[in-house]
Amino acid sequence: MKILVTGGIGNVGRTLVAQLVQHGHQVKVVDRHEPVEIAGAEYARCDITDFAALRVQVRGQEGIIHLAGIPHPGGVPGPEIFRINCTGTYNVYEAAALEGIKRVACASSINAFGFNFGIKSFPIRYLPIDEDHPGFTTDPYSFSKQTVEEIAAYYWRREGITSACLRLPWVFERTEALLAMAKQFLDYYRKGFADLLALPQEEREERIRQAIHMLDERRALRLSEKPWDENDHGPQDDFDPEMMLLFGYTDFFSLISAEDSAQAFEKALLADYTGSHALYVSAAENTTGMDAEVLARIFYPEVTARSRPLVGKESLVSYDRARQLLGFKPEIPNII
Repeated sequence: MKILVTGGIGNVGRTLVAQLVQHGHQVKVVDRHEPVEIAGAEYARCDITDFAALRVQVRGQEGIIHLAGIPHPGGVPGPEIFRINCTGTYNVYEAAALEGIKRVACASSINAFGFNFGIKSFPIRYLPIDEDHPGFTTDPYSFSKQTVEEIAAYYWRREGITSACLRLPWVFERTEALLAMAKQFLDYYRKGFADLLALPQEEREERIRQAIHMLDERRALRLSEKPWDENDHGPQDDFDPEMMLLFGYTDFFSLISAEDSAQAFEKALLADYTGSHALYVSAAENTTGMDAEVLARIFYPEVTARSRPLVGKESLVSYDRARQLLGFKPEIPNII
């Protein structure tokens, strides 16, 4: 298949492009950076907000995987996040429509739900989280991803373009350096959970309540929307015991490997389905290594409803629909 990958030199794109090439696809990568060498793939410099230039690159392709965009709220101001993420996505789909391309896979985010970077918390109705659970976006990045999904739905209605918008959690590359860092971090992280579980129930519940209260106070300060050097936190907070307890809380303790995200994007182009779908994908296990039902009861005690039973150490985000629609099944269980 002739596949255009926008933003294909980032941490998601590198693994994806290598996999597509390995599987025999003819791959073209576009990005804003100076020309780079990509083994087995063509590269062209192109800004996705320049529609005329993008349409030239789209011409002759059979499918598009759209990754390009601002990946978090703190990099640039809100209007710029919206301009690049939303205008860029509209341009991708419009170019696809004009060039007769009927398959697009698009990088959305777990943040389209709104719970992670949002400046306000909101009630969780049930676990595991799935695509039917209503979201509540209150930050520009999450709102841009919500809008990206609406753009995809519009082009299905208007032009019959089938697409999947993948709601990715944090995507990790299994590099030697990252795995070494992750092991150190997760050893500390999981020890914190073991210590928490060893506390009497009342003391444990109070500690969690206080940590969530602290998190909600931070939300209101809109820290995630400021450049790192303007925030009132720094490296000393990396191992703040209270904040460490909530690491992963706003993403429901989910993450995904670059290999499994690549698998999901390729299947989103090739699987036999129609329509426009926002789909959660994640690793099979949660980041804590805890039993999922125990994890849910400790951190979301007010959420008593279940969309289905929680099984083993699974993530509190369900990828059932991606499995049913795309045949997605994570192969990398966790970061280490």
